Amino acid sequence: MNRRITITEVKSSLDLALAGKDMYALVKELYPICRSITGNGFRASLKEIANHIPIQTREVPTGTQVFDWTVPREWNIKDAYVKNSRGERVIDFKKLNLHVLNYSVPVQAAMTLSELRPHLFTIPEHPDRVPYRTSYYKEAWGFCLSHNQLQSLVDDRYEVSIDSSLEKGHLTYGEIVIHGRSDEEVLFSCHNCHPSLCNDNLSGVAIATFLAKLLSSLGLRYTYRFIFIPGTIGAITWLALNEPVVPRIKHGFVVAGGGDSGPFHYKRSRRGEAEVDRAAEVVLKHAGDSYKILPFSPYGYDERQYCSPGINLPVGVLSRTPHGQFPEYHTSADDLTFVKPENMARTLYQYLAILEVLEGNGVYLNQNQKCEPQLGKRGLYRSVGGVTSQPVNESALLWVLNLSDGTHSLLDIAEQGEMPFEIVLQAARRLEEANLLQPIESNA
Repeated sequence: MNRRITITEVKSSLDLALAGKDMYALVKELYPICRSITGNGFRASLKEIANHIPIQTREVPTGTQVFDWTVPREWNIKDAYVKNSRGERVIDFKKLNLHVLNYSVPVQAAMTLSELRPHLFTIPEHPDRVPYRTSYYKEAWGFCLSHNQLQSLVDDRYEVSIDSSLEKGHLTYGEIVIHGRSDEEVLFSCHNCHPSLCNDNLSGVAIATFLAKLLSSLGLRYTYRFIFIPGTIGAITWLALNEPVVPRIKHGFVVAGGGDSGPFHYKRSRRGEAEVDRAAEVVLKHAGDSYKILPFSPYGYDERQYCSPGINLPVGVLSRTPHGQFPEYHTSADDLTFVKPENMARTLYQYLAILEVLEGNGVYLNQNQKCEPQLGKRGLYRSVGGVTSQPVNESALLWVLNLSDGTHSLLDIAEQGEMPFEIVLQAARRLEEANLLQPIESNA
């Protein structure tokens, strides 16, 4: 049987330029689709993702009780516009799907500008941008437009049309499970419900898709589960319907905001010092990129659900600029020019580096604990004595030997020795090959 390659090997051979180009192409394909928390736009997006990975589509009926929530009615839209008295579309859903308040109920009416104004939403401080607004759980209708557009509207009789439906149907989500040697799982969750917004969160969808594609060909320790869900209600629904799976989730991530040019941010899980939190920090510390570690807060993306007290999974968020902290957030400026292929590629690489830690971490026992073993005769140490500048890998050999007393993991050693995990992992593998190290908790 042919040996399957490892995350370490794929990380070192990854063509970042090609990966970025491919992920950007997927973002570009998904960008025009009008998505929401339910409906055909969400399904169309899953179908596009299925061209890259074999996801399974799940349908949950309207009215299904999921903890304290109920699966809402399904929303679909065909067209929407506001026409002036000359028949010109002054607001046109077909030009930009953000123009409609997401989940708007159907409307066919004629009204004056003053009657229309309460249903118009703008961002005065960014007068050239169209906002993204929703009304999922309260029936309403409206249009979003730039403040400049609003200022250009004159007193007139306007025809208002929203050709939408809000009916019993289903909440849809996509899922792929990539089996490893263990039943313990690593969860990747991304919301797929936003319409034409690229960083939030098409970048996350693209990164998750291509990460799943890469992992599907590897030899893995953990089982990996990727879910493509609507925000908030999707995570709640998945957790409510998959409670037997929850105890198997050992690590997790919410994938979002990976395509802008800001520095990396990692938001810790509710546990704060979970292995996934420590792994992310070790990777970012030695990656050479600007980064910041954020404490957990019950505000943000779907980590709120995974880290709720009754669930309390070790799920963190790796992003670039955090949600709501870039001016383009939830506006038409979060478009195809805002995300960069090279930024998504670098985010993908950081995920692989974190997974390398999770896959490779383990506890070992030094087989020669009385003083240092002679490394030179085993080909593990420099051949010339008296050299003061030791290569990092030789320092790692000594750290691994000293702390491998059956109580310290390789991640512990990387943290205490202030070294990149990959150097520690390489040292452990070399020592194991030389029969100087024996795994207690296997990372193989």
